[in-house]
Amino acid sequence: MPLQLPKSSWSTTELDDLRELARSFLQKEAVPHQERWAAEKKVDRELWTKAGDVGLLCLSIPEEYGGGGGTFAHEAVLYEEQARSGDSAWGVTVHNGIVAHYLLAYAAEDKKREWLPKLASGEMIGAIAMTEPGTGSDLQAIKTRAVRDGDHYVLNGAKTFITNGLHADLVVVAVKTDPDAGAQGVSLIVVETDTPGFRRGRVLDKVGMKGQDTAELFFDDVRVPVGNLLGDAEGQGFIQLMLQLPQERLIIAVTAVAGLEAAVDLTLAYTKERTAFGRPIFSFQNTKFKLAEAATEAAVARAFLDQCIERHLKGELDVQGAAMAKLWTTERVNKVIDDCVQLFGGYGYMTEYPIARAWADVRISRIFGGTSEIMKEIISRSL
Repeated sequence: MPLQLPKSSWSTTELDDLRELARSFLQKEAVPHQERWAAEKKVDRELWTKAGDVGLLCLSIPEEYGGGGGTFAHEAVLYEEQARSGDSAWGVTVHNGIVAHYLLAYAAEDKKREWLPKLASGEMIGAIAMTEPGTGSDLQAIKTRAVRDGDHYVLNGAKTFITNGLHADLVVVAVKTDPDAGAQGVSLIVVETDTPGFRRGRVLDKVGMKGQDTAELFFDDVRVPVGNLLGDAEGQGFIQLMLQLPQERLIIAVTAVAGLEAAVDLTLAYTKERTAFGRPIFSFQNTKFKLAEAATEAAVARAFLDQCIERHLKGELDVQGAAMAKLWTTERVNKVIDDCVQLFGGYGYMTEYPIARAWADVRISRIFGGTSEIMKEIISRSL
């Protein structure tokens, strides 16, 4: 029997219907291809257009721009079902919950009408390029430059660890428009990847999330129109990033909690079926106690996450609250899945078992979107 957790307070009948759609789509279009995608380090390009056809892209973007007209709750349902399905290859969280919202919030009106419908249909795939080889979490130290030249910006630099990097048709790039101004010199500029001078490096070989096309990107005298600047002036990029990062961190928390719940369900089922010394593994006190702890972790994490989602839906989730959500849920999911692997024994270390893949996939959650250490720094500023 799976975990019996109360229904999320923000759930509705409409969201239940969306959940069924997302679940069936993922079971048909994602689950059967996990091993192949991991070997190829990418999902099928057609996955995106299929998702667009059934209405799973840009769920929280207004209908006037081709989106679903929903809220963050609609996105959360999709991300939960993706985590529960065991798929970590499809970069839909970045496309839907991050890139589309940078465009919605900061792009010029004509650009919104040009780009967002294509993101919603899957014709274009979105990526965001912040991290550079030598900067990590220090966004103020980025070296990628954008120099104004008449009606264009000329970009030069390199980015790494970019989700959707191989397939992306549109990339939101963090650049320095004033290298001497620190955070005030950061701007966000959109680059369409068919622009001369843009090139992709290798798709990176990761410990987990092996089917996700995480790539290096290079910009060599890439000329883009000044209208591709996000915001109405240069130097707004750092503030834009700070305003959008809480949603990114909440997305990570959503997938962490759903992954935690799925891991406990997998382990409950396994320990009740697998026997040792003539009886089910679940009957041993250590197993029952470990799973009792895991079920409690899941219940507490779910309650906190639901509270954060409610606050976000009301526009009340602040930077510190989002940091707490990411810190707590990612630390807990890593601990619980590690305990679950132990209960699987040797099979828990075999990649043919979903728990082993989950163990490898989830480790990055304490790093991307801001490391746990950065989250603690953010939280401490409010104390």
